[in-house]
Parts: sequence; structure tokens; C-alpha cells
Amino acid sequence: MEATDTPSHLSPEALRRLLQIGSEVVSELDHEAVLQRVIEAARELTGARYAALGVLDESRQELERFLTSGIDPSAHRAIGDLPRGRGLLGVLISDPRPLRLTDVGRHPASYGFPIDHPPMGSFLGVPVLVRGEAWGNLYLTEKEGGPFDEADEEAIVVLSHWAATAIQNSHLYRNEQAQRAELERAVRALETTSAITRALGTETDLDRVLELIVKRGRALVEAKSMVLLLADGDRLVGRAIAGEVGESVLGLRIPAEDSVVGHVFRTGRTERLTEVANQVRFRLGEHVHATTGLIVPLVFRSRRIGVLAAFDRLSGGPEFGVEDSRLMEAFAAAAATAVAGAQDVAAHTRQRSIEASEGERARWARELHDETLQELGSLKLVLGAAARLEDLGEVRKAIAGAAEQVTTGIAQLRHLITELRPASLDELGVGAALEALTDRIAVVNGLVVDLELDLAYESGREGARHAPAVETTIYRLVQEASTNAVKHARATKLTVSVTEASGQVDITVTDDGTGFDPAASVEGFGLIGMRERVSLMDGTFSVQSQQGAGTTVQCRIPAAPGEPSLRATSLAS
Repeated sequence: MEATDTPSHLSPEALRRLLQIGSEVVSELDHEAVLQRVIEAARELTGARYAALGVLDESRQELERFLTSGIDPSAHRAIGDLPRGRGLLGVLISDPRPLRLTDVGRHPASYGFPIDHPPMGSFLGVPVLVRGEAWGNLYLTEKEGGPFDEADEEAIVVLSHWAATAIQNSHLYRNEQAQRAELERAVRALETTSAITRALGTETDLDRVLELIVKRGRALVEAKSMVLLLADGDRLVGRAIAGEVGESVLGLRIPAEDSVVGHVFRTGRTERLTEVANQVRFRLGEHVHATTGLIVPLVFRSRRIGVLAAFDRLSGGPEFGVEDSRLMEAFAAAAATAVAGAQDVAAHTRQRSIEASEGERARWARELHDETLQELGSLKLVLGAAARLEDLGEVRKAIAGAAEQVTTGIAQLRHLITELRPASLDELGVGAALEALTDRIAVVNGLVVDLELDLAYESGREGARHAPAVETTIYRLVQEASTNAVKHARATKLTVSVTEASGQVDITVTDDGTGFDPAASVEGFGLIGMRERVSLMDGTFSVQSQQGAGTTVQCRIPAAPGEPSLRATSLAS
């Protein structure tokens, strides 16, 4: 260190100012603000034209950051790359003790300055030690009015102690804030996971489940967009989207063998993508505009279901971190369970619908075989016998008998057609169709049928008919319950009640037949079909019966259902 003849103690005013600045520095908790305040304070205390703070890297061998004060942005651009701690600056790194020079250029370690660098003569360098270890260095040059003296050195040494304390405090505060934010995020994640588990646990419609997954999953990791793809053979098909992603992804089929999402699907391992644009096998590039991605597999009990892909983290991103991966993997496990459950429910529903449909086809086949086909066979025999007659009177008599059989056959066909789809249901509404149905049941089967009908539009309270799906459901429920009573219960009396109140339609069909034990009996296709129809309309269904005491079927469905599903729409026929 060079010696000078200037005083080596701080004046009372300088000491007061140093204490004030130290208090300001230590009270600051924002890390970047602390660093900038230290540099400004160093210039203020010494009258230096330029000041800098070099922050050491983890190895403490060179500078990782170099913050300056006094050099304008244009000069920064002209100088180019900031120093890394070589030459004179490296002296304080290798020997962390104060260094004071009257002329920088005269020091043996000085390499000179880059082109366009401002001229600098006097120099003062002081290390900043945090917990006794080198953290960085304060550099001051070009003191106004002469070289730096011992008072300047003493002030900057004290300031470096203040700075070390402030830096340590800001680190602790920043860590505390980070831990608090992480804890808050973990709590939010737990709440979100619990909420999605509850929501998915009560939802069985696959499309609704997929929609919930992408929306809740996107919120969980704060992603710009999210895509869910399900396995379909050797392809992955886009089934649900959320956020800033085009609908062109829906229905998009991506090969599992030659794609990033396919690799995650096949290996069952999560992948974080840092440069989506550089992924040759990304396959979603034309549809998802993103920088980063997080792709997790959907696996349920070793059953590979699909993948869930999040893109561009909005908060603290765009890259996703390790914690995001853990959150998404935990979420994906719950999501996969829900998807598998919904898929199983859908498959079971399809199977039940197929069985019910096949049962209906078998019933109509029996009807046609036992009645219409036999009538036509009998008619053929009558006409064949008439063709062999020579007596004109006998021929006319045979033809009359054949005509009577044709009339009977036509009536039977009309009955079958009406059973399949009564014209009155489309033209006049469910009330007229039910009146015709119960009248026909009474005449054909010799039953006493009482019908109580109180629907809003039938009573003139609304002036508009119900939706086709509602009318069809009401008619089919009454038709099926009545058919069961006639064919299986050997009933003599049937009571049908269809009433509407408070936005609900209540359907009750009661017979005085033989009854059965619901707990011991296996439901036939009739009851299965009724349960399916009521379920699709978000209604309730129950059967009360006992041996020898008849049966009561009760259903309740909304008079004005929400958006119908594809399956509910298909029942409006």
C-alpha cells in the first residue's frame, strides 16, 4: 500500500455521515438494492468519480458480476465485456486486503485499460468479507481533488463491514421469502390436488374429466398452456386443451414411436424441454407456440393412458423446475386414476347400451317372428289352397279370409311401428303419445289403466313443449315399465302418473302384478335401459317391489336439462 502525508482519521462530519449511510444500507432488505446502495455510498463518502462492486463466483477465483456507478450506458457499450478479475482487480481476489494507489498504471499488475475506457488514475480497493470469507471487492477510482487518503480507506473499510452485514441480511431475507413462497405454493398445490381429487372422484363423464384435468393442471404449475393426449393404438390423440393453444390440437394424432410425447408415454419418465423449437421430434410445433415444456406420463396401475404436457411457466419462467416436475407427477397420478375410471365407466356404459340394444332387437325379432311372420306364412297357405280351388265361390271365400289376415297383419305392423316410434310423440307431444299408449295397452291386453297427466305445457302454464330428449325419455320410461308389467307381472291394473313441478318431472308406474324381490333378482334389459336413460338425464331412479304385492317404478328427471351429452342426444329417437 502506498503511503501519503494526508490525515488518517475521519472528521466528525464524515463519521456521522458514515453512520447514517451504514444505517441506510443495513436497513435495506432487497438484495439488488443493497448492492447498488453500497456503490453509491462508496462514491459519496470518498468523492470518487467511478465506483464498482465485483462479486466473486462460487470458486472465488474470478468475478461473476461487476456492478458500476459513474459510467454512463454509452461508455459501457463502448468498453464491451466487463472485467472478470484479472490484472489489478485480481490482486484483491488473491490477497483480500485494502489496496490504495495514487496511479493505477504504475502498479506492476496493471494491464492497462481497453479502448474507449475512461482514464483512471487514483485507486482504492477494499474486500467485502461475509462471515469471514471473501464475497467481493469494492473498487473506487478518480477521487476528486487528489488521491485517496487513509480517511477514505478507513471509511470504505467500515462501509464494507456494513455492506457485509446488509448482504448477509438480504440473503437471509431472500431465502426466507423464497421458503415462504415455496411453502405457500406447496399449500396451494396441496389444495389444488385435493380439489381436483374431489372433483374427479365424483365425475365419470370422460370429456368433463379431461377438461377439469387440463384447467386445474395448468393453474397448478402456472403454465401458459396445457395439452392432454390419450393413447389410441400406436398413436397419441389430442383430447383436451387449456390456455393459449389452438383447437387444431384436438383430434391431432401423433405417432408414439417417433415423438417426444411418445417417448414420455412409452418410457413413463417425465421430460423437461428447455428449447421446444429445437426438438426435432416435438410434433406439436405447428399447433403449440412455446419456448419450454414439461411432459409427464399418465399411468394407472401399469396401464399407460396418455401424457399431460404443460408449456411456458408464467411465473418465474418460462422454464419449469424440479419442483414443477414433482407437482405435475403427483397431479398426473390422480388424473390418470380419474381418466381410467371414466374410461371404464364409458366402456361399461357402452357395453350395457349394446346389451340393452341387442335385447330390444331380440324382442322385436320375436314379435315379428311370432306374429307378423306367422300371419304371412298362414296367408301364403290360404292363397296357395285358393289357387287349387275350382269353385269360384270357394275361391272368393278364401280370398276374403286372406284379406282379413292381411288386415290383421297390417294392424300388427302398425302396432310394432308405434312401439318403435309413435308419430304422435313428434307431432303432438308426449302427453298425446302417453294417452295413445295407455289406451292401446288397455285395449290390447285387457288391463285397467289409469293415467294422471300434469305437464306444464299440457296444462297451458308454459305454452312450449319440452326438449325432444326429455319427451322421449318420459315416453320410453312409461312404455318400458308398462311392458314389464304386462309381460312379466301378469298385472290386471296399471296406474301411470306423469307430473311436473319445480322444474322436475316425476314419473311413477304402479302395477298389481306378482312382484319380485329386487335384492335377489338380476335386472333385465328393461330395467337396465330405464336406469341408463334416467342417468343420462341426470335424474333419479328407484324400484319398489315384493312378492305378490306388485311393483312401483319411480323416476325423476329435470324438465329442462342442461347441455345434452352425445349419448343423451342419441336417446332422443
